[in-house]
Amino acid sequence: MRVLVQRCTEAWVTSDGVEVGRIEAGLCCLVGFTPTDDDSVVQRMAEKLWHLRIFDDDAGVMNVSAADSTRSFLLVSQFTLYGDARKGRRPSWIDAARPEQAEPLFEALTGALTDMGATVETGRFRTAMQVGLINDGPVTLMLELSS
Repeated sequence: MRVLVQRCTEAWVTSDGVEVGRIEAGLCCLVGFTPTDDDSVVQRMAEKLWHLRIFDDDAGVMNVSAADSTRSFLLVSQFTLYGDARKGRRPSWIDAARPEQAEPLFEALTGALTDMGATVETGRFRTAMQVGLINDGPVTLMLELSS
């Protein structure tokens, strides 16, 4: 499981010209899954995201997590995080989970963060989406967990 995490002052996602998710200050997360991912990986990633200390404290040090604040999450499914372009000119998507496997895992991640107390907005699975954000810092991290 890969998550591209971007600290933002606001983020939004549209699908078919309609805004389907928007947050103020928080984390915009592009989320990709592999065929070997399972619920245990999702739960570990939810814990990692919820407790990741990447927001500034009063001294300007990244020492505050979403759990310590009122930060929100915008989660967007992104199978292209597993695009492999090492050979040739066209990426291979062989390492990405099929939609029928990835969608329940994405829903589990959304549910796990919500259960922890997060405010979570999402894009629409299996649609072409446009994502916009104002990156704060800018702070962008790539997280990866496997089973």
